Amino acid sequence: MQKPLIEIPGKRLCLFLLVGVVALQSAFTPALAGERTANGPYSVHSDTSAGASLTSHIFSIVSKLNVYDSLHLQEMGLSKKVFTMALKGMAKLVKTKHIKDNLLAIVDFSQPSINKRLYVIDLNTYQLLYNTYVAHGMKTGKDKAISFSNKMSSNKSSLGFYVTGMAYNGSNGYSLKLLGMEKGINDYAMKRGIVIHGADYVSEDLINSQGYIGRSWGCPAVAPEVSQPLIDLLKEGSCLFIYASNNAYQSKSSLVK
Repeated sequence: MQKPLIEIPGKRLCLFLLVGVVALQSAFTPALAGERTANGPYSVHSDTSAGASLTSHIFSIVSKLNVYDSLHLQEMGLSKKVFTMALKGMAKLVKTKHIKDNLLAIVDFSQPSINKRLYVIDLNTYQLLYNTYVAHGMKTGKDKAISFSNKMSSNKSSLGFYVTGMAYNGSNGYSLKLLGMEKGINDYAMKRGIVIHGADYVSEDLINSQGYIGRSWGCPAVAPEVSQPLIDLLKEGSCLFIYASNNAYQSKSSLVK
């Protein structure tokens, strides 16, 4: 595993976080539970028995907003709004049997591709494990991600929350399956073959020569030297949130409300 970019030894308490607990709690729907299926790594259904444990978990997630300030994520280009949305959605998915409750990966497509817009955060140890480049789909935009789709052969990126599946060797080398958790938004990811993989076109050389990194067929591709350790870290049950300034997504998604 790559050495953490930032490590904070002490955890500071932010009193203002407690004020927002009630408001945030009202935004959470019942937790989700999952199980392995023949068609993919996970299947999600409602679990109305979460009750008090979910309430306890909400307090835990809210307290983890402190990670944002501790790791100076604003200075690294990630807004507090996006980080908070990611935490809220993760809180709804973390009760799923195979979801890891410490690792949160965020792709912020509101930033241009010349920015390091993939963040992998360990919420328990207050570590930023990765901050690196990530590609968007070739028909999603040029230097900026503008248009998104859940359709087959669209060559566009899909927004929303994903759960990572198994790693495998395929046509793009060592890759990581992604299960889209939002119906009508990204639930065709497995059928479309949307995966994390390494790609030579994710490079600073291309930024210097053409002003943006290369683009994929819809996959969140990363640099080859990053792909294997990143995949090994995230595989089998991590939460991935792909964000963009897109009103249609935010109005439709139940995980960010």
